[in-house]
Amino acid sequence: MSLPARTIAAKNCAVLLCIFLSSSVAGCVRVSRYLYLSSCDRDIEKATKFIESAKSDAQRAEGYADRADAYAEKARYSRAFKLISSEEYERLFDLAISDYGQAVTFHPENAETYFRRGRAYYFRASLDLMDGTKVKDFFAPAKADFSKAIEKNPRYELAFDMRGLANDATNDFDASIADFGQEAALNPQTRYRVADEYCRRGSFYLRDKKYDPAIADFEKAIDIETSSDPCECEPYNPLVAIYLEKQHYGRAKTVAERAQKVGKTIAPEYRDKLNGH
Repeated sequence: MSLPARTIAAKNCAVLLCIFLSSSVAGCVRVSRYLYLSSCDRDIEKATKFIESAKSDAQRAEGYADRADAYAEKARYSRAFKLISSEEYERLFDLAISDYGQAVTFHPENAETYFRRGRAYYFRASLDLMDGTKVKDFFAPAKADFSKAIEKNPRYELAFDMRGLANDATNDFDASIADFGQEAALNPQTRYRVADEYCRRGSFYLRDKKYDPAIADFEKAIDIETSSDPCECEPYNPLVAIYLEKQHYGRAKTVAERAQKVGKTIAPEYRDKLNGH
């Protein structure tokens, strides 16, 4: 039995609509990428002109740092979306690092320049880690630059934060906890970083069956009162699990009650065990 003409027309319209929407979304993505990369090119051109017209070393340093940022961002964005070859990425990244070096030469006491170069190294290291193409550890120069920025400005909150992230990425939890602690001392609203790092270190201890240090770290993570963040490591459930394993039911119940007060959910299997004691 053949379909009515109206039904066929409706189906054809639906198919065409899907094709149109798909091509429109793809087109919007291409346009947005083109516009973003064009803005990077404009920033490179603007910084180049600023360098050429600079009247002092401080201005030259500013121009080189701005151009370096633009090269680094163009490289990062293009690589993240697989828009360029690895050779072109290396070329852009090398241009960025060269310009950061010039900025440091012209203004070696500027903490901001070290921070910006460290950030470029950090993003490169993160992409290497995500791609599984790590050849050289770019977290090391990132940490060195963040440390230099802190040396020049001991109250550089973001430098502590980024160095903490770099230390976290390399599983140097003692150092990352110290960094986030320094950041929290400068800005108490960032205490969640410290809590999260204690929780992450506790998770590594738990994985290695080092229960006592795991308990200590999970307890510290809970003791640091922070606002709820879906990206945070969650210490309540693993701590309840350890206490149940050790048959410390009273402690497990206490942790579960604290979790309930802050809106955290304890896994059903743990709740069932707690209800039986």
